[in-house]
Amino acid sequence: MASFKKEFKSAEDEKITKNASENADDAVSPVSPEKDEAGDFDNPVRPLSFDEYIGQTKLKKNLLIFINASKKRASNLGHHDLDHLLFFGPPGLGKTTLAGIIAKELGVNIKITSGPSIEKAGDIAALLSAVSNGDIIFIDEIHRLPKPAAEMLYPAMEDFKLDIIIGEGATAKSIRINLPRFTLVGATTRAGLIPSPLRDRFGFTARLEYYDEKELAGIVARSAKLYGIGIENAAAVEIARRSRGTPRIANRLLRRLRDYMAHLKEDRITLEVAKFGIESLGIDELGLDANDILFLKTVIEKFGGGPVGIETIAQAMNDEKDTLEDVVEPYLVACGFIQRSKKGRVATELAYRHFGLIKEDSL
Repeated sequence: MASFKKEFKSAEDEKITKNASENADDAVSPVSPEKDEAGDFDNPVRPLSFDEYIGQTKLKKNLLIFINASKKRASNLGHHDLDHLLFFGPPGLGKTTLAGIIAKELGVNIKITSGPSIEKAGDIAALLSAVSNGDIIFIDEIHRLPKPAAEMLYPAMEDFKLDIIIGEGATAKSIRINLPRFTLVGATTRAGLIPSPLRDRFGFTARLEYYDEKELAGIVARSAKLYGIGIENAAAVEIARRSRGTPRIANRLLRRLRDYMAHLKEDRITLEVAKFGIESLGIDELGLDANDILFLKTVIEKFGGGPVGIETIAQAMNDEKDTLEDVVEPYLVACGFIQRSKKGRVATELAYRHFGLIKEDSL
């Protein structure tokens, strides 16, 4: 086992841990929920306990029940036996944060990686070989795991065994290694793309929902305090209203408005500062940014409101299909602006009304 760990040490060191600086958000749209802080548990606004974590109330209650029961059983087992967990939903809703809180509640280490960073089965072997008893393994974008890597997880998750093939051809032989008990926490924006054998091995699956304005205003107020930014209640509500139901976007807008506050020589973010900054960023009343608006207008103006395939929309926008499906579409669907059908995407009457247009078939 020791030699095996040594063999895969360099891959494990390179693949497992990822850190993102706070300033990485400058490379993306202010209201894009794409990650800028994933895996960085030193971020000052990231909640470190369920008491600090605002929103997802039902999910938090369930997780606390599972964690507390597992901790009670640990007195007899010598380790916790928390089952594997799968979180899914749009980006920016707190899946990574939940994984960190779970590890902290259990008093164990957490190892962080992502599906795209795992290129072969050996990377999974390296990850699993470095696990200590009770550790949490967090795999973000788990739907993007290569098939051989996902298949190596099956016996590891179910029996805590690692099957390794040594050699090639007629001389190849299989070795089964016992693994310490661990809990895999998977996160995905597209649960339907996870292979059934992998999905079925998670003991609990939960969807994270968009946050309401009250929850987001509370998150903004908490983050402003931690950042040392003065903010009016009305400004926090305005930020919440324009944040697409997503904490990551709310925190990103708060940081950008800190810059506008300095530009306007104010000592706090007022409602006027918030409106000025958000409008300067090109975000409308519902939190739609230029990319959202381009998506809707492409469907309405270029394709008569649809139905039109997502590949065609991506080509027309000169954007990536996966970005549109994972980042742009979920909120537009939640707002009732876009309907997905077997024939493609269709702009609803609400979308037309948002631009002051009338949908012809509604006449």
